[in-house]
Amino acid sequence: MKKNFLKTLGVLMMGIFLSNAYILKTGANTMNETDILTPRQQSIAQIAALTATGDMPKLNEAVNNGLDAGLSVNEIKEVLVQMYAYAGFPRSLNGLGAFQNVLKERQARGITDKMGEAGKELPQGTDKFAYGNTMQINLTGRPVAGGIMDFAPAIDAFLKEHLFADIFGRGVLSYQDREVATIAALSAMTGVQSQLGSHIQIGMNTGLSEAEITQIITLVKQDVGTSQAAAATEVLNKIKKGKQK
Repeated sequence: MKKNFLKTLGVLMMGIFLSNAYILKTGANTMNETDILTPRQQSIAQIAALTATGDMPKLNEAVNNGLDAGLSVNEIKEVLVQMYAYAGFPRSLNGLGAFQNVLKERQARGITDKMGEAGKELPQGTDKFAYGNTMQINLTGRPVAGGIMDFAPAIDAFLKEHLFADIFGRGVLSYQDREVATIAALSAMTGVQSQLGSHIQIGMNTGLSEAEITQIITLVKQDVGTSQAAAATEVLNKIKKGKQK
């Protein structure tokens, strides 16, 4: 009787153990599938961050890895071109020059990289201010007006007509991919916490999770520096606390 009882108890305990192990395993898999950046998105983040900081040796490695991870030549071009809106023309031009040299080196080694879809200009006659305003509202979830926009109307026009119309309207990269690039670049820079906070919110609006944004910051810590990542983490934590209220 006692022997049968212990045997039954052992079977039950083993069942509980296996059940818990299954839950942990499937839970971890679910998190990996939904909350972790894809290899190509990780490459987008690294390329953007290293372009923003001007670290050419690491950028050369990052664009090589990006091509190997499945990014097309034109996708990487779009990331590098977009960076001029956040890090300035010099960083963007340097990044494009470095990428051009990497492609030549790969071609010399017999590697043919896929070009992918090319960016498109908006149709002639498009009201870029209206187009960009709609795009900005869709991404931010609200109209952006007043404050600095009233103080300097030109910057409002440039943001709407150029950033949110000309650049975001080019296609090739999804809006989420573009926000991965922007969050990475701003996380790698100093003194831009306000803009980073805005783009973290936009990134969430495109479907990025807190875990995915944390991973972007982790890549910045790995490739750029601890202090930049710590400042970015502080911005993200403030946003998380605000959502919990």
